[in-house]
Amino acid sequence: MSLDPSHAVPTPERPPDYRGLLRKHGIRPNKRLGQHFLFEAAALERVVAAAELQGDETVLEIGAGVGSLTHRLAQAARRVLAVEVDGRLIPALQEAVASCANVEIIPGDILDLDLGALLREQSYQVVANIPYQITSILIRRLLEAPRPAQRLVLTIQREVAERVVAGVGEMSLLALSVQLYGEPRLVGSILAGAFFPPPNVDSSILRVDIHPEPRLPQELIPPFFRIARAGFGQKRKQLRNALAGGLGLEPRAVAEWLVRAGLSPQSRAQELELEDWERLVRFAGEIKGEAGGRPGSGGGAS
Repeated sequence: MSLDPSHAVPTPERPPDYRGLLRKHGIRPNKRLGQHFLFEAAALERVVAAAELQGDETVLEIGAGVGSLTHRLAQAARRVLAVEVDGRLIPALQEAVASCANVEIIPGDILDLDLGALLREQSYQVVANIPYQITSILIRRLLEAPRPAQRLVLTIQREVAERVVAGVGEMSLLALSVQLYGEPRLVGSILAGAFFPPPNVDSSILRVDIHPEPRLPQELIPPFFRIARAGFGQKRKQLRNALAGGLGLEPRAVAEWLVRAGLSPQSRAQELELEDWERLVRFAGEIKGEAGGRPGSGGGAS
């Protein structure tokens, strides 16, 4: 008598029944944690393919859930570090990847973990289906890590993914931040119905190939973010007025600053490229604020 495949023991080649694991362990998705599990096989394969793993990599997975992506990553990479914040899921995750000796489960919140200590001297990639509500802060944390990943492959809300890859005219602070550290591109789409439970929006697979070094010198990054935050803080306004309000400067002084940097005082933040912001930072030392400070002093990435 042949066995029912849905009850077969998982092996490295045969994924487990993930919905069955949820039922077995009495787990219902937690809305507060933004849990939408990706179980559709074709979608999971697209995520793994986007990482172009060669078999010798270390992969950091964030939000491993019950192991649907973890199991596939284990077949494609040398080592998988699977981080999961929800303690309820750990027994199910352990069961799902029990046959995968190269998976290490790490209970905890990725926003609290010390990535440097976790990964030590290793080069690594990040491949993850991440909760929508922590997308921006998580991307920033990954990009600013003491030892950044070589590549990020993230399943995120389509609208946010499109913001990340936006060009001149539609730039945002998020896009500017990502493009400072790497080259982002959209490499696939995943419809809401591929998830359990389905979210209210479709998702995109975002890939960011990280530059060996940021596109600005390290000493310019804190003032760069301070000035950019001021510009995007009131992005409907002309840059002259947005920077004046955000940095506590006289509009006339800001207008002169913009002209020196080769920019129009009437331009808006979303119309500037990374190189434009760099010129603003480099000319910032000539501008004095009302309190005697410079617009680029202090601050850091937001």
